[in-house]
Amino acid sequence: MIQGIISVCCAAIRVHAQIQSRNLTVCVRDEWRKRRNVIFDNERERQKADVGRIEKISVKYIKPSGEEEVNMMMNKDLSTPTDCALHDSEFAMKTGALSLVDGIPWDMHKPLSNDCKLEVLTMQMIKKSSSLNFAFWRTCSLILGATIDSSFKDDIILYLHSFTWPNVRSGSFLCDAIIDVNNWKPTEAELRALSAQFVKFTRQSLPVERLVVKEEIALDMYQENPFKSQQIPNIAKSQEGNVTLYRIGEHIDISRGPMVGHTGIVGKATITAVHKLESEEENRYRFQGIALPSGVFLNHFAYGILEERARQLNKTTWMPQKQFEDTDESANTVVAQIAQN
Repeated sequence: MIQGIISVCCAAIRVHAQIQSRNLTVCVRDEWRKRRNVIFDNERERQKADVGRIEKISVKYIKPSGEEEVNMMMNKDLSTPTDCALHDSEFAMKTGALSLVDGIPWDMHKPLSNDCKLEVLTMQMIKKSSSLNFAFWRTCSLILGATIDSSFKDDIILYLHSFTWPNVRSGSFLCDAIIDVNNWKPTEAELRALSAQFVKFTRQSLPVERLVVKEEIALDMYQENPFKSQQIPNIAKSQEGNVTLYRIGEHIDISRGPMVGHTGIVGKATITAVHKLESEEENRYRFQGIALPSGVFLNHFAYGILEERARQLNKTTWMPQKQFEDTDESANTVVAQIAQN
């Protein structure tokens, strides 16, 4: 009985996807992308306007060196850790990957709401918080989604599906997409092209912007994507009716975060594999990759071992905004260990 219901639901999703695909001939992915950005910008400006009278908060800022504390007066619900780091130095702003606000992992572009103690972390400070590693991998998945979305011609029907929680132990970050191509097996040249596109995003050092919106706004933004539209209500249930969005450039996706401050935090990267999944959704492909933090270097042999591991199918399962704590022991492996050397 249950299996029958699941089959009917999956069939309905496929039919809805086919109907939506006809709309793509009129309004291609680029137009939907622009529409999402307009909604994102309008909602961000509305939220800023709702702040009203500007109030000051006291921020005890700890420099990345840890040698000095500075008291800063910042704007409540407007100023971010990035703003504080910029008051310190341009170097602190550029290398700041994640912050701790009263010990809690905090996005670099998330406004501060109360008096607090703020510490800006670089990717060389993994021992301070394992959340750095998880934020790094989440950001890589976000960039991978932008890479996929920008790498296929508009006549190819494509829907970004999801990316899973950052399972560091798996050896790869990932992003799933529904692509209307049967049994696609990318060539080495195509994988190199995907890697090059990924690196374009990292070299631009794009800020990783964060915005929390209501469920209805998120549904409006992704009305052309039947898979996101199905996921959003479940995500909103776990976040009191809200959905957290992240943007790099013109690419917007859903994640509970946190993520690193900008794409330039990511250094050497390779898209290692694309696997077609055995899934209820037709033509669901899993893109996988490996990356190192900027400024971290490995010899060719050692990096090749990481690449080989990242080619194996990552079997991590997507769950709607699963509330994992970023304290998995595996955070001290792979990229974490490398960053400490």
